[in-house]
Amino acid sequence: MKPKHHNPGKALRLIAGFKLFKGSLLFLAGFGALALIHRDVGDLGENLVHFLHFDPDNHYIHSALMKLDLVTPKQLKLLSIGTFFYSALLLTEGIGLWLKKHWAEWLTVIASSLFIPVEIYEIFRHVTVSRCFILVVNVAIVSYLLRELKHNREEKLYERISHPPVSESAATND
Repeated sequence: MKPKHHNPGKALRLIAGFKLFKGSLLFLAGFGALALIHRDVGDLGENLVHFLHFDPDNHYIHSALMKLDLVTPKQLKLLSIGTFFYSALLLTEGIGLWLKKHWAEWLTVIASSLFIPVEIYEIFRHVTVSRCFILVVNVAIVSYLLRELKHNREEKLYERISHPPVSESAATND
């Protein structure tokens, strides 16, 4: 039976755009972390809190400011390296998906699947709307791409069965 014809273009482009957007933001964040290496991150955090008119005595803000005081240049370098690496992965996925490359679908399925257990763990630690949303988006992307990969495999199998390759000996006998 011939597989149903469908056009995955729009959904694939949406996923590609999402990956490209995230990758671009992380690329900028990596440069941001590098820019902070020789600066007092705690002071910058306090200045931001005052600029935004937040209450520095708020428990959460005070706790965040205390943590910012402990950030070292080495930690910022490691953070920027990790950010650039993850950015490169997302940009590679996004460009590959935009160009409708088969390998990009596999790369995205594998990379996104690896984060699902971590996202579930984070939700069990502390449930937030954003964590649940990220999990749902990643599961939807993986599910969609797995369906696409299955459909592509079925389509190729159908093509092989309905149009078998002509062997050289058969071609020369004509």
